[in-house]
Amino acid sequence: MRIVLLLLQKELLQIVRNKSMLPILLVVPILQLIILSFAATHDIKNIALAVTDYDRSGTSRLLVSKLTASGYFVLAAMPMSDGAAFDLIQNDKADLVLTIPAHFERDVLRRQPVSLQMQVNAINGQKAGLAASYAGQTISDFGFRISESQHFKSEIRNLKSEIRYWYNPTLDYKTFMVPGILGELVAMLVLILSAMNVVREKEIGTIEQINVTPIRKWQFILGKLLPFLFIGLFDLALGLTVGKLLFDIPIEGSLWLVFIFCIANIFCVLGIGFFISNFADTQQQAMFIAWFFMVIFILMSGLFTPIESMPEWAQAMTVPNPIAHFVEVMRLVLLKGSGWANIRYNVAVMLALGVFFNTLAVITYRKRA
Repeated sequence: MRIVLLLLQKELLQIVRNKSMLPILLVVPILQLIILSFAATHDIKNIALAVTDYDRSGTSRLLVSKLTASGYFVLAAMPMSDGAAFDLIQNDKADLVLTIPAHFERDVLRRQPVSLQMQVNAINGQKAGLAASYAGQTISDFGFRISESQHFKSEIRNLKSEIRYWYNPTLDYKTFMVPGILGELVAMLVLILSAMNVVREKEIGTIEQINVTPIRKWQFILGKLLPFLFIGLFDLALGLTVGKLLFDIPIEGSLWLVFIFCIANIFCVLGIGFFISNFADTQQQAMFIAWFFMVIFILMSGLFTPIESMPEWAQAMTVPNPIAHFVEVMRLVLLKGSGWANIRYNVAVMLALGVFFNTLAVITYRKRA
C-alpha cells in the first residue's frame, strides 16, 4: 500500500505543477456547465410568425396579439395573399403562417365552425411540431375565452381539467438539463484525462523508469486511478454547488447516494480510459480514441433524446454506457428524491463494468516494450 501512496503523491504533484492541467480540471467544466445549461434547451422561442388576415376585425387582431404575447412567437410579417405568405416560408423568413379567413369575427360570434389554416416550415421537425402545438394551444384557449365572454351555454364549459407538474413544477428546462450535463461533464473529463495520462508518461520517457522498478502492474494502475477519482469527486461537488447557486436546481434526494454512484461510475470510466491508453502511442491518438467513444456515449445517454424513444437495439447498447447511467441517476436522485432501491441496479452495472475494464487494463499493460 505504501507504493500506491507514493504513486498517488507523484501523480498529485504532477497535476499541481502542470499549469495547463489545473484550468482544465477546475475552470473548463464549470464554464461548459454554465454555457451548455443555457444553450441546450428544447424550449422553442422567437418563432417567426406571419399572419394573412382576410378578416381584419377586432377579434382577428386580438388573436394575433394573444399569439405574440405568449412569448413564443414574433410577428415577422402580415402578407396580403397566400402566395406572398408561402414565399416567406420558402425564403426562411417565417416559421409559421396563420391564415385567418374572411368573416372570422362574425362566425365566431355566431358560434359557427371556423377553420384556421397553419402552414409550418418543417425542415426542423421538432421545431415545427412545437410551433404548431404552441399555436394550437393558444388558439384553443382564445376560442374558449371568447365563448365564456359571450356567455355561450355549452356542455364543454362544465368540463374542466386540473394539471399538476411533479418534480419540475415551473417546467424549467434547465432544471432537467443541469443534472444530466453535470454527470456527462464529470465522466467525459475523467475519461479523456485518464486515457492521456499513461501515454504522457510514454512521451516524456518516465514510463521506462517506472517499468524497471519492482512496482506491480495493479499497483501502477491503482496509483494512476486514485488521483482522477478524487478529481472527479471534487468536480462533481463544485458543479453541484454552481448548479444550486446559479440555477437553483432542486436536491430532493441524498447527496451521499450521488457521490457513491459517482465513485462507481468513475471506477468504470477510469478502467476504459486506462485500457485505451495501453494501446495508444501518443496523446493525440489517446484523445482521438477517447472522443470516438465519448461522442457515442453522449448521443446515446438520454441527455438530449429519451432512451425510451430509441429502437430496442439502441436501448440495449445504453446498458454498458456509463454516461447514460450517470445522467439517469443524477435526475432520479436530485429531481425525484429516489433512494438506494432505485439506483442499485445502476451502481451494480457500473461496478461490474469497472471490474471488467480495470482487469483488462491491468492485463494489457506491458512493463516491457
